[in-house]
Amino acid sequence: MWISHSSLSFILHIQTGACQRTSGCNETLMLERLPACGKAFEEMMKKVDVKNWCNLTEFITYYDNFTSCTELETNIVGCFWPNPLTEGFITGVHRQFFSNCTSDKVHWEDPPDEILIPLILIPVLLTVGMASLVVWCSKRNDVLV
Repeated sequence: MWISHSSLSFILHIQTGACQRTSGCNETLMLERLPACGKAFEEMMKKVDVKNWCNLTEFITYYDNFTSCTELETNIVGCFWPNPLTEGFITGVHRQFFSNCTSDKVHWEDPPDEILIPLILIPVLLTVGMASLVVWCSKRNDVLV
């Protein structure tokens, strides 16, 4: 029997008693537990070549496991997810792995003249042709009726 990731998280969530907590958020315990998620993510990222760290498709499953782990650990200690402390921890992991992943600005260029000229002329000529056809048909109104 295969169990989905969300079902597994829910089962773990119930087994740990996180749903039953009524006390407040234990931020100290949360900050002690979150590094385990970071360590697991770090171990998984060792499987990915460093040059592919900016290619999300190469590690999306690992990142999903990481965020699910942070959510689970945060909820276990009675805190909401996300929260400022968790976001700070996740940002630190981002700095560690993705600091060199800047989005390059796309440099737009015009297409070559062989393509650009027809793309401009065809709509202009069609507009002139259609306008001429409308004028011609309106002058020949008596013939068409």
